[in-house]
Amino acid sequence: MNKKDIAHIRKQFKINNDLLKISDIFNVYIMKETSEIYHHQSQPFEMLDQDQQELFMTNFKKLLAGQLDEKLFELKFQRDVENNSQLILHQGLLTSEIDDWIEQMLKIVEKMLLNRQYEKDIVVTFIKAEYLKPTKRRNEEAEQSERDTVYSHPFILCSINNTQEPKKELLFDYVQREFKYNFVVDPIINLNAPIGGFLFPCFSDHAADVNHILYSAGKVHEPDHQFIEDVLNGEETMTAMDDKIVFEEIIKDVTGDQLNTSTLTNVYEEIHRMIVENEEEEQPTLATKDVERVLKMSGIEDVNQEKVESAFQKIIDDDKYEIKAASVVPKFSSKSIKISTKIANISISPPDLRYVKQVQFSGKRYLMIEVEEDTVIEGFTMIPEAFGEN
Repeated sequence: MNKKDIAHIRKQFKINNDLLKISDIFNVYIMKETSEIYHHQSQPFEMLDQDQQELFMTNFKKLLAGQLDEKLFELKFQRDVENNSQLILHQGLLTSEIDDWIEQMLKIVEKMLLNRQYEKDIVVTFIKAEYLKPTKRRNEEAEQSERDTVYSHPFILCSINNTQEPKKELLFDYVQREFKYNFVVDPIINLNAPIGGFLFPCFSDHAADVNHILYSAGKVHEPDHQFIEDVLNGEETMTAMDDKIVFEEIIKDVTGDQLNTSTLTNVYEEIHRMIVENEEEEQPTLATKDVERVLKMSGIEDVNQEKVESAFQKIIDDDKYEIKAASVVPKFSSKSIKISTKIANISISPPDLRYVKQVQFSGKRYLMIEVEEDTVIEGFTMIPEAFGEN
């Protein structure tokens, strides 16, 4: 799934949307002390009152919020795994019997509890739904509606949420004219911040992809690897931050850690060009040959395939690994590059990095920024000085 696919299905989670049909919702309450199921309940989603539906819709939208490879991860299922979650979820998706659906979802919950002790009571929510996507855009002049022909995408979504203790409060009773202590024993289910979950199957080019699952982490750059591997049976994944670190270490190894700002700007712009050119397709990746080409195009000399493959093998122990291009380039639309020194912190956009240089003068290092206009500090316009003057 690309970011457009995710954004499109995410915005469908709203009340009275005829493009989203949620048939059933299944909630499972798990006790932290025993790691056992305390209660579970299944019912048609339409039987919930509208306020409850709104709460869950907001929760599902929050689950699918975030950037790919930062909070959302498209995972490929492992092969030849006993009690494979891919098969469990596929059977749950295909069955029309509510008891069979519950049985399959409880198998997923059992896998969650097998080797995990949760810090709080948690509630696991599953929905079985169908997402209808029009085959073409709306044409005001045509007699045929955009919804006359749609793609049908059945799916299962799972949201995992913590519970929290209710607040102890002091109330004032207007009728009795007295202060009262109020304490509710029922735990509150925190639907505002899901701690994990998934969407199955993934959707690609209007078709279901049952070989992949979209996993959602509770926090950015912090996927739950145990949940991914033991519960979902997904293959090991790398975050965007992991990819960025790997890329940086490979570049340092190939170049001998000798890189000026102009060359680094060229590297970023070359990779950004790849991303823009492939925006409508699968996100581009950087294999060894791509890294070699990018470095050569950026003006770095003495780069060859052997050096790059050796760096891949040394840093990640895999010269066949492909780095996601979007993970290694700072956002071009904002001042995403941070330059930190003891004296000052500076933020600039990647294209402007070429105007920043570190120079050596009289035994001291200086950070020099080329500007086209007068520099104003606290309302005062600075007087131009010859370089090196006090």
